[in-house]
Amino acid sequence: MSRNIIAEGKTTTEAIENGLKQLNVSKNMVDIKVIDEEKKSFFSILTPRVVKVQLTVKEDKETYAIKENKRKANENEEEIKEEIEKIKIFLKEFIDKQPIKEIEWEVKQNGFDIEININGGNEISYLIGYRGETLNALQTVISSIINKEHSEKIRVHVDINGYRQKRIKTLEDLALKVSKTVLRTGKSIALEPMTAYERKIIHSALQGNNKITTFSKGEEPYRKIIVDIKK
Repeated sequence: MSRNIIAEGKTTTEAIENGLKQLNVSKNMVDIKVIDEEKKSFFSILTPRVVKVQLTVKEDKETYAIKENKRKANENEEEIKEEIEKIKIFLKEFIDKQPIKEIEWEVKQNGFDIEININGGNEISYLIGYRGETLNALQTVISSIINKEHSEKIRVHVDINGYRQKRIKTLEDLALKVSKTVLRTGKSIALEPMTAYERKIIHSALQGNNKITTFSKGEEPYRKIIVDIKK
C-alpha cells in the first residue's frame, strides 16, 4: 500500500476523507497538506470545484497500533499506581480507627484487578459482617473512590481473613447438597436471597449437572436462586 497519495474532493474535508478511505487509516495517522485548490472564476463557473490534498502515512498501521497500545498501557499503569496510593491512604486511615491494632493488610495489582487482603484473626470478624455484608460494603466504598475519575474500570477485590474462599466452598457444598435433595424429592428449592456474586457461584457449581437447572428470581436485594429438575 502506498504511504503517500494525492486525493481529490469538492471540499478539503471530502478530499481528506477520500484519501483516508484509500489508505484505510484514521486521520491521526497521516500528515495532511493541501496542495491544490481550483477555484471557480467567471469563465469556469460551470466547472466543478476540485481540492487536492497530499496524505502521508506517519507509520504503518501495525507499528502505530503497537506504539499506541504501549502508550495507553503506560498511561493506565501510571493511573492505576495513583489509585493504589489512594487505596493505601484510605486503608491506613480506616485501619488506624479500628479498636483492634494487630491488623495487617496488603494491596496487590494484576492488570486492572486490585486485590486487598486484610488479616487480623477472629477479632476483626465484625469487618466481615453477616454473610459478608460489611465486607461487601467496604469493597463497594473503595471501588467508588478509585473509579470516580478513572478512564478505565478497575476491579477491586477485598478479602478479610480468607473469608471469600471459605464462602465459595460453603456455597459450592450447599449447591451440591440442595441438588441432591431436589433430585430425591422431585421438588424445586428456593435458596435464601444472595448477592449477584454469590448467585454466580451457585450457578457455576451446578452448570455441569445435566439433570439440574438453576435460575434467579425476584428483585435485588431479595433476588434468590431456584434449583429445579431440568425438564
